[in-house]
Amino acid sequence: MKNTVLTLRKQKEENDKITMLTCYDYSMARLMDDAGVNVLLIGDSLGMVMLGYEDTLSVTMEDMIHHTAAVARGAKNAFVLADMPFLSYQTSVYDAIVNAGRLVKEGRANGVKLEGGAAVCEQIKAIVDAQIPVCAHLGLTPQSVNAFGGFKVQGRGDEASKRIIEDAKRVEDAGSSMLVLEGIPAELATKVTETVSIPTIGIGAGAGCDGQVLVYQDMLGMFSDFVPKFVRRFGEVGDVMKNAFKDYIDAVKDGSFPAEEHTYS
Repeated sequence: MKNTVLTLRKQKEENDKITMLTCYDYSMARLMDDAGVNVLLIGDSLGMVMLGYEDTLSVTMEDMIHHTAAVARGAKNAFVLADMPFLSYQTSVYDAIVNAGRLVKEGRANGVKLEGGAAVCEQIKAIVDAQIPVCAHLGLTPQSVNAFGGFKVQGRGDEASKRIIEDAKRVEDAGSSMLVLEGIPAELATKVTETVSIPTIGIGAGAGCDGQVLVYQDMLGMFSDFVPKFVRRFGEVGDVMKNAFKDYIDAVKDGSFPAEEHTYS
């Protein structure tokens, strides 16, 4: 069954945890979709894990559309959620609507995700009014890495936690269908989840959220430049791949590949 904003909302109501993973290409989308992942997030994290940047800030709309379209072609049942990259929505409400529309029209996304609370509520409302589902993102918002002084846990202390709770209420009131909570204390994430009626998706926010998201290269052991505390490795696929590459090199060099069964007569 196709995952939609309504089915995801129902999962929250029934305490059925939502699963989300990042995805950036057709082949991986097919695998995740077949496995039953609810939401495929084309994250601007592709800047780091796919393009080799130090952060997400250099990712462009063209990058996001290109990868989103590839994922959408492979996802039959999963909800396809695309990140809006840095400065694609902060500049104006008009830019936010146009760029969200491009992700849906050209990238075939089912919804878009943007970072921020009260400061972007006007953009959220406008995008939702254009009939595009929005997922908000609070806490450690990677596009604010320079303002934060690095990738640091957010929401510690009374004032910071109150601000996140208030922002969560405001993005819900603006029309958000989902809310990602990243890099905040577990107790705070649980409180936010109990406060809002929309599904919350945690990443480094504890088990009290309505669902979880991870960067798939992190959870498969394929990206080791930086491994956050909240990552659990569900497989060492990186080692499997490296060993396969080495076996291929050896087979080519010793002449055992291609063998007769791999050769046309």
